[in-house]
Amino acid sequence: MADLRTNFIGIKSPNPFWLASAPPTDKEYNVVRAFKAGWGGVVWKTLGEDPAIVNVNGPRYGAIHGKDRQLIGLNNIELITDRPLEVNLQEIKQVKRDWPDRALVVSLMVPCEEQNWINILKRVEDTGADGVELNFGCPHGMSERGMGSAVGQVPEYIEMVTRWVKQHSRMPCIVKLTPNITDVRKPAQAAKAGGADAVSLINTINSIMGVDLDIMSPSPSVDGKGAHGGYCGPAVKPIALNMVAEIARDPVTHGLPISGIGGVTNWRDAAEFMALGAGSVQVCTAAMTYGFKVVEDMIEGLSDWMDSKGHTSVDQFIGSAVPNVSDWQYLNLNYIAKAKIDQDLCIQCGRCHIACEDTSHQAITNMVDGARRFEVIDEECVGCNLCVSVCPVEDCITMEPMAAGSIDPRTKKVVDKDYANWTTHPNNPMAVKDAAE
Repeated sequence: MADLRTNFIGIKSPNPFWLASAPPTDKEYNVVRAFKAGWGGVVWKTLGEDPAIVNVNGPRYGAIHGKDRQLIGLNNIELITDRPLEVNLQEIKQVKRDWPDRALVVSLMVPCEEQNWINILKRVEDTGADGVELNFGCPHGMSERGMGSAVGQVPEYIEMVTRWVKQHSRMPCIVKLTPNITDVRKPAQAAKAGGADAVSLINTINSIMGVDLDIMSPSPSVDGKGAHGGYCGPAVKPIALNMVAEIARDPVTHGLPISGIGGVTNWRDAAEFMALGAGSVQVCTAAMTYGFKVVEDMIEGLSDWMDSKGHTSVDQFIGSAVPNVSDWQYLNLNYIAKAKIDQDLCIQCGRCHIACEDTSHQAITNMVDGARRFEVIDEECVGCNLCVSVCPVEDCITMEPMAAGSIDPRTKKVVDKDYANWTTHPNNPMAVKDAAE
């Protein structure tokens, strides 16, 4: 049986699935329910200074739905906890006492004054929490007050505050990064320079979900007015994966532990984040959509997959995909694959044909011998795989690599798949450039 236990920067948990700092981790009641369901850890909803934060009492969420109302993306305009700091601290202390085997990290956000951080760190440390996460990512509400992403977008501030935290606390420190920035490597480098034990990402993406055309107000609308909020859910996963990979393969931040966040809905999503370097994953929208017991499927699915691959611990595959993340210029331009349609699975919808005919390379016919039939024209197929993406039947269209030594019917050239020598291959523009230099 696969062992899902993790030791992330010294914080131990029975599995890598943590709840992210968000509404599901706002109070003892929720966190205890989460632990009973099987979650390996939580990051307590962000604490700030008294007086308490005041949230809107109208709509706080906006959503984008797919087919059958499947939740694709969620936007929120909720602020950090609006419960008294002392109440939160008492509950954190009690939960950690009752659940010593679970990871309990506390998210923090206070103004960029050293004494403010000294004050709150001492109080959190007294709870026995396993660590702190610095919320440098919230894009709305708090950022207008000079906190959240207003700090996370300035590497100098990140390094400064992180140094304060490491100087005045013995707790492990995770820096939560904002995606609302041009190059996520810069704030990650700043966090490392400040002494951070790890980074977590991504926080939510600045967004307006839509406009109510009857009242001409952004949604969600609060008494006729709307504000930008933070976007999360399955739709942000590709953005999050890219940013995690960028940090994992950056020479400066390589080896810096990462907690992956952004659209984790099932075990496969989690495994993808971990393959790109994440030592733990944090989940929010999936729990808010399906409830805390969604973690049961995540645990079972990850365990079964690990068994099937022969992995006995999560450490055996964390970061295993990072060496295969490349810049475009280093991709093998001699690799050739062609689309292939499984006629037994084809439902004759014609989506592949019309997509290719109208917007691609006219490489799929809709008639064969006078009958309706969709087949790939190898002489025209460039291997773009648009047809695979638009086909409604899973595995009906696949991409089949051409064997080395065969003749590409489109270019009439011999297929060369010499991966080992691609970095010096004369067809590689970067190899030619390097040789010239």
